Amino acid sequence: MNRRNFIGSAALAALLPLVGGGEAVAASRRRLLPAPLNPGDTVGLVSPSSATAGRLSLQLAGEVMQALGFKVKTGAHYASRYGGLAGTDAERAGDINAMFADDEVRAVICLRGGSGAARLLPLLDYDAIRADPKVLLGYSDITALHCGIHAQTGLVTFHGPMGSSSWNDFNADQFRRMFFERELMQYRNVVDAGDELVPRKNRALTITGGKARGELVGGNLSVLVALAGSPYMPDFSGRILFLEDVSEAPYRVDRMLTTLKLMGALDQIAGFIFGECSDCDPGDGYGSLTLDQIFDDHIKPLGIPAYRGAMIGHIREQFIVPVGGMVELDADAGSFRMLEPVFRSA
Repeated sequence: MNRRNFIGSAALAALLPLVGGGEAVAASRRRLLPAPLNPGDTVGLVSPSSATAGRLSLQLAGEVMQALGFKVKTGAHYASRYGGLAGTDAERAGDINAMFADDEVRAVICLRGGSGAARLLPLLDYDAIRADPKVLLGYSDITALHCGIHAQTGLVTFHGPMGSSSWNDFNADQFRRMFFERELMQYRNVVDAGDELVPRKNRALTITGGKARGELVGGNLSVLVALAGSPYMPDFSGRILFLEDVSEAPYRVDRMLTTLKLMGALDQIAGFIFGECSDCDPGDGYGSLTLDQIFDDHIKPLGIPAYRGAMIGHIREQFIVPVGGMVELDADAGSFRMLEPVFRSA
C-alpha cells in the first residue's frame, strides 16, 4: 500500500467511529421492522431517563394507554428514583430488557425524557431486541435509545409523544393512523390562521428547495451530538436528518451543528428537516447569530433539500415519525412522506 492510500485508509478508519462506523453501520443498514401493534395488545411502560415528580403522572400515563385500547404492564422500577434519575442505570436498563424479552409485551412506551438514557446503551440486550423487535416510542432524551438501538440492530423506532405527554386529538390521531391503520403517513404541518389575516402558527420555512429520499435519522440535537465518537451514533450516509431541541441558546445550536459538520455527518446526508427549537432565544452578551443565520451557515452550503418548522419537538401537537423509515422530503412544500411500510407482515 502506498503512503497516500495508507493515509486515506487511516483517516477513514479514524472517522468511522464518529459517524456510526464498523458493526454499527452494518447493523443500521440491515433494517429491522417491529411487529405490528393492535388494540388489545399489552404495552410496557418504562422510565429510561429522569424520574417523575408525582404519582399522578404515572397514573395518567397508564390511563392514556388504556384509553388507546391497550393492556398495560409497568416496569419493575417504573416509579423508582436515584437522584434525578428514575432508578439506577441497571434498574432502568433492566426494565427495558425485560419488556423486550417478555412475549406478552408488544410495544415499549417511554414515560418521559429528561436525562440519563444514554447511560443505558452499554447495558441493553441487543440480542433480545433483535429476537423480538417491538415498537419503541418516545422523544427528547429518548433520542439516545433511538440512535443506539438503530445503530446496533437496525430496528425502526418511533419518535413521538410519550406516556406523560399531552395526548390531545392530534397526537392520538397520529398514533392510531401510524400503529393501528399502518398508514404511509404524509407529514404536512397543520396551519390555522385563527384570527390572523395571514397564518403564523406551524409555518414551515424552506432553507434549500428540492426533493430527496432516504431513511430518517435524528431526534434531539443535543442528545444526538453527545453520542459522537461512540458505537451508538447512527450512520448518516444518504439519510434524511431530522432535528429538534429545547431551551438551547442559538450559540449552542451553532456549536452542535459545527460538531456534526466537523465529524463529517452533515456532508453525508441527503436532506435536512428541522422541527421546533422551543425557548431557544439568545442569552446575555454582545449579540447572537439568529437561527436563520446558523442554518444559512451550516445547512444551505450543503446544497441539499432542507426546511425548518416541522411539527417535531417539544410542542403540544407533534408528528410520530419512524426513525429508520424510508421517506421522501419535499423542501419547497415543507413536508415529507413515508415511502414504505415500517412493520413486519402480520
